[in-house]
Amino acid sequence: MIPGKLIRLRPIERSDLRQFVQWFGDPEFRWYIAMYNPISMDQEERWFDRSSASPDTQPWAIEAPAGTADEGTSAGEWELIGSCGFHTIDWRNRSAEVGIIIGAKHYWGRGYGTDAMRTLVSWGFANLNLNRIHLHVYADNARAIRSYEKVGFKLEGRLREDDYREGQYRDSVIMSILQREWRAMK
Repeated sequence: MIPGKLIRLRPIERSDLRQFVQWFGDPEFRWYIAMYNPISMDQEERWFDRSSASPDTQPWAIEAPAGTADEGTSAGEWELIGSCGFHTIDWRNRSAEVGIIIGAKHYWGRGYGTDAMRTLVSWGFANLNLNRIHLHVYADNARAIRSYEKVGFKLEGRLREDDYREGQYRDSVIMSILQREWRAMK
């Protein structure tokens, strides 16, 4: 486990996959991620097997104390609310792409994603000795961009008309944070 202030990160288990498939089936959720079609359990299991076998990928489940978004759950229990991780880790250059999803909508806009990203970035710099962590986000995802800026990510560039959805193009934004910037913030 990797504890944050609001969340904890833990390795993804095969039993989590059914929840991920459910989230990926929601068109509103998919609007914010690179995936544009729902996926099957078989596809998600193949992703899990590939990720588990790759030394260049580190996926994590995001859990929050159950009942923190709505009342009625007993203390001490944890709820799966999303996932995050490092993808395409470049060990030679000490760089990695990061991604995050908060699938449980009742946790959107409450700081859980920011805390998860902050926890993951801290882990990457302190434990993986990364120098640069970067991400791609759709330019119209203002909530995510604000979250990444709170963590310390800076705008690197824009990929114009990078994504086509529902009859329109939209831009993607590239953001990054360097280890020395992270340390200066602490």
